[in-house]
Amino acid sequence: MNQPTYTTNFGSIERFEKGGVQIIDDNVKHYAFSNCFEIAKTARPYERVVFGQNQIYVLEVLRAEGISPWFTCAHDEFALDMDGEIEVHLIKLDAPQQVANTENNGAVLVEGTPRGQKMGWMKLGRGHQALLPKNTAYQFRSVGKPGVLVVQTCKGELSVERWAEICQTA
Repeated sequence: MNQPTYTTNFGSIERFEKGGVQIIDDNVKHYAFSNCFEIAKTARPYERVVFGQNQIYVLEVLRAEGISPWFTCAHDEFALDMDGEIEVHLIKLDAPQQVANTENNGAVLVEGTPRGQKMGWMKLGRGHQALLPKNTAYQFRSVGKPGVLVVQTCKGELSVERWAEICQTA
């Protein structure tokens, strides 16, 4: 018996196929579908565009290009490298710079230069994931061409919603 063969084509910011939702007996407007590569291609560097949401939890796509500002969060976050090579630099923040208000969901910008103990850095390639610990400043640095990061976090003040632009409507 012949086994079927499958080819996995992993997309990139330069080469992706636009996906879609095939509705059998419903209205496509009842569903959200978007493509992280397509969003990153037109986003500003390190703009945090929401492309998936479950209550307060979101998936944000970031176009990794150049050096990001410093971010921090009152809870752990995760970053998944979907395309490109990206460094993640970490500093354990001193208490005065930590996000004390856990009601403030999502990432926030670190005011001024991060003060605290350097924790080192990670170099991510496609498919690598990084833990962004709570109350730690993190900065992304793109190596070479623009890349794509998907960050799992909570919706916050930096989260940008563009549902009308990024979702399939017909």
